Amino acid sequence: MAVSIADIQKLRKMSGAGLADCKKALEEAGSDFDKAMELIRKRGQAIAAKRSDRDASEGCVLVKVDGNFGAIIALKCETDFVASNADFIKLAQEILDAAVAARCKTLEEVNALPMGNGTIAEAVTARSGVTGEKMELDGYMTLEAPALASYNHMNKNFLCTLVAFNKEMDDPAVGHEVAMQVAAMNPVAVDEASVPQEVKDREMTVAVEKTKLEQCQKAVEAALRKAGYNLYIAENEEHINEGIMKHEITEAQADDIRRIKTEVFEQKAANLPAQMVENIAKGRMAKFYKENCLLNQDFIQDDFKGTVAEFLKNADKELSVCCFKRFSLRAE
Repeated sequence: MAVSIADIQKLRKMSGAGLADCKKALEEAGSDFDKAMELIRKRGQAIAAKRSDRDASEGCVLVKVDGNFGAIIALKCETDFVASNADFIKLAQEILDAAVAARCKTLEEVNALPMGNGTIAEAVTARSGVTGEKMELDGYMTLEAPALASYNHMNKNFLCTLVAFNKEMDDPAVGHEVAMQVAAMNPVAVDEASVPQEVKDREMTVAVEKTKLEQCQKAVEAALRKAGYNLYIAENEEHINEGIMKHEITEAQADDIRRIKTEVFEQKAANLPAQMVENIAKGRMAKFYKENCLLNQDFIQDDFKGTVAEFLKNADKELSVCCFKRFSLRAE
């Protein structure tokens, strides 16, 4: 039975599948639209199952604010070619629109929403059948607050941010610039108090160990200088061997360098003043908070010099950030 162009276009509009796939499905289904839709759906499931072990690292990240509710979602795929396809982006936007309209709080709720003749989860599977790539929803994040600001970095759909504020802003540009700050500087928390305790503990451990290592290395370098050795040659075994080969040091001197490095390091490590180490480590933590807490960060825009907290206070003395969300497809 011949399939008309009108029927192919109708099925394409219903399913989102390509023209060739719609034509083939209608031919196999004898122009029965319900059967054709089922064929397209099953083809999508088959491709999704076949490619389930593939890495979906590309995709489309979008953000939307509706009143006091906002959400970020990522529809992921395998290649940037598919990620930049207009129909793929349209599907991601339709999913986000539906999720925000329904005020979904979890990805499970999003997947269960109705779309077309099935659910959103089924629509994603069907789209996988169209493109031949693995697809999945990921990164669903929401915020509710008196005021929200969002940012899609360079409108490239790979990095989006959402920022919640404690009150409405007279100038929406203030919120937009803070959302850009979150995108650019990737803070871990709003302020020191909201940094997760496990992060604080990990960073403090790193700060203490780094402090101890630096103090021991300084002692070793001082001892090597006092003994008259070149610090470059003494830096590591490769340099020591190079020094021997070039007759810059003897084998005996090489052994002496190794002895000094081992003995002085161990002696210094055993006698480091605990209070000194703690004080230096606290200084490192202060730098960590400065660089990684949103309100403590230096504001990146050229039109204001100061921290993000000062930028907000300059705009409105009572304005502050409650929390934020950030999702990126790129490794950072």
